[in-house]
Amino acid sequence: MSFEDLHLGSIVVSTVRNAPVLIFAAMAGLFAERSGVIDIGLEGKILASAFVSAAVAFTTQNPWYGILAGIAVSVAIALLQGCIAITQKGNQLVAGIAINITMSGLTFVVAQYFFQQGGRTPDLGEARLSEIVLPGSAAVADVPVIGWIWTQLLGGHTVLVYLAFALVPLVHWVLYHTRFGLRLRACGENPHAADAAGVSVERTRYAAMLIAGILCSFSGAYLAIVQSGFFLRDMSAGAGYLALTAMVFGNWRPFYTFLGCLMFGFFGAVQIQLEGVDLPVVGRIPGALIQMVPYVVTVIVLAGLMAKSVAPKAIGVPFVKSR
Repeated sequence: MSFEDLHLGSIVVSTVRNAPVLIFAAMAGLFAERSGVIDIGLEGKILASAFVSAAVAFTTQNPWYGILAGIAVSVAIALLQGCIAITQKGNQLVAGIAINITMSGLTFVVAQYFFQQGGRTPDLGEARLSEIVLPGSAAVADVPVIGWIWTQLLGGHTVLVYLAFALVPLVHWVLYHTRFGLRLRACGENPHAADAAGVSVERTRYAAMLIAGILCSFSGAYLAIVQSGFFLRDMSAGAGYLALTAMVFGNWRPFYTFLGCLMFGFFGAVQIQLEGVDLPVVGRIPGALIQMVPYVVTVIVLAGLMAKSVAPKAIGVPFVKSR
């Protein structure tokens, strides 16, 4: 395959399909961290929901049951994380890392116990979510540009893709134009002032963790039921950490965080397209180096923007009610 065979259209469509995993996780992290709870455990919740979604979808041959089961397990983990961070006032970083390590091993062991396929689930087959064909797709399919936009860029995706992109303005509206969003941000910036105003800081943070658990489950479900069609050990491949980086890139704001997710989705698409391609001057790049692209970009983004990003002032600080 030569450099000329690279198609910009394929990269753009792949970007759209790669981004939902990061968008769901990043929006989940936004709710948690805007309330003052560091959510390092995104990766673990993605893995747990991916495994449970795939296992239940295969067993029932119904992807919606798989998604519901993924929501249940992700919410349970998020509330456990909330109990440690909010009620017990434990170290939030350690709790998140513990969840990630535990889920990485536990999902593999349970998958191996039930399915005996080397720690993965069987292929879902018909239990995957179907793609949505927009009305009139057949009529415009052969029309240059318009046909591609209507049938591939806007159409041909599953419902979770549309949900991910619709989520961004919804999260913005909730955070900045609702009473709940105001209380949430107050708990992340100055919880004692929020408490003095009659806001229950613990209840608000638990609500944020509940929402984060629900949103994060969609990342896992998307990976297992839409992209792969099965569960594989550590299949999230650092998506939770990339989502955290997108939050830093976006300065904990929904729209800019969304742009960060698109950026990482784009480099993930480029990585896939570059495999086996003969580039001018340098020739064919080894696959291992190509796979490093998203993570090298992550390091560059963090190194360049970490000092400029302003996190919520009370993030990671357990709230102790004033007497």
